[in-house]
Amino acid sequence: MKIVVIGGTGLIGSKLVKRLQAKGHEVIAASPSSGVNTITGEGLAEAFAGAQVVVDLANSPSFEDKAVMEFFQTSGRNLMAAETAAGVKHHLALSVVGTDRLPESGYLRAKLAQEKIIKESGIPYTLVHSTQFFEFMFGIAQSGAQGDKVHLSPAMMQPIFSEDVADALVDFVLGVPLNKTVEIAGPEKIRMADAVGKYLRQIGDAREIVVDRQTRYFGAILDDSSLVPASAAWLGKVSYSEWVKTATPPPRAH
Repeated sequence: MKIVVIGGTGLIGSKLVKRLQAKGHEVIAASPSSGVNTITGEGLAEAFAGAQVVVDLANSPSFEDKAVMEFFQTSGRNLMAAETAAGVKHHLALSVVGTDRLPESGYLRAKLAQEKIIKESGIPYTLVHSTQFFEFMFGIAQSGAQGDKVHLSPAMMQPIFSEDVADALVDFVLGVPLNKTVEIAGPEKIRMADAVGKYLRQIGDAREIVVDRQTRYFGAILDDSSLVPASAAWLGKVSYSEWVKTATPPPRAH
């Protein structure tokens, strides 16, 4: 089966591509660097020729409200048009647990707009809502950084290991289109401030964690139901408590 993975060179995409190739599928790791651009439409027709499944893992380079909305709407429309023309049979997109519950967040409003385009396209689809990846803890810390302190919500979260995300996606990619949203999460619930605090201590970051219920997460005030699955979810195997014991600092940008 020919499968195109948009964002196939990223954290999740690269893991998914390897897994699908190991199962004998023809997999295209599509990205602007490979000549496939979902914003301009460049290379989509060529990449989708003969493809049965398209997996969209692309993310906006900017999280500013207007820019992120333009990215997901433009990308979504271009993908759906090219997939319709190519006769693609299954579109799978990775999104975020809580997308439909946090309208204050400009990023999640944009993801919701992306999902609307997918649902209205007529192409059979599966939407996979994931909780936060373990590897995003430093980014979450930076989002709440104020000088030598990190302000974070005490809200509950249920983060998931990127390897488990890739495993889940293999199951959904190779399954029949569900035409609905499914949720994936890690096996352990933990408060955001606690999770980030454990990570920072592990990597030797001494900044003080300030727990503040009014701290916004990508523009939204959180409660204990915001970032955890609303119903039965596909659960990963690796717990955050185990992963964080061997966590390392994120690679430095060059």
